[in-house]
Amino acid sequence: MAVGWMTALKLVPWRDVIEATPQILQAARKLLGKTKAASTDTEGTVAEGSAPPALPADAQITQLQARVAQLEQEQRDSALLIQSLAEQNAQVIRTVEGLRQRTLRLVIAVVALGALCAGLLMSTLRH
Repeated sequence: MAVGWMTALKLVPWRDVIEATPQILQAARKLLGKTKAASTDTEGTVAEGSAPPALPADAQITQLQARVAQLEQEQRDSALLIQSLAEQNAQVIRTVEGLRQRTLRLVIAVVALGALCAGLLMSTLRH
């Protein structure tokens, strides 16, 4: 079983995974930073138990539009990160599926060789 995992690990295109890792980490950190900053901004504007600051309607609309734009950008960043992770996951799944099929063929070949050896041994012992 350990041999199967070693073979699976050898078949993974590690160069592609390693090349994509910094971009994925950077996107994840950026997304996490935006999320933390947004939650801090939101918490800072309205303290618990206090009323929101009185702003003119135009200023509130402008703030809300800026926040919506920021959320839309975060959603796009999240979608790109998820797409990248999904592509890598699909690549790993394809590799593992190939290994599964190869293992099945090897098991069949080993069983066939075992049966052939047993048959040869039996015929040898009869003579």
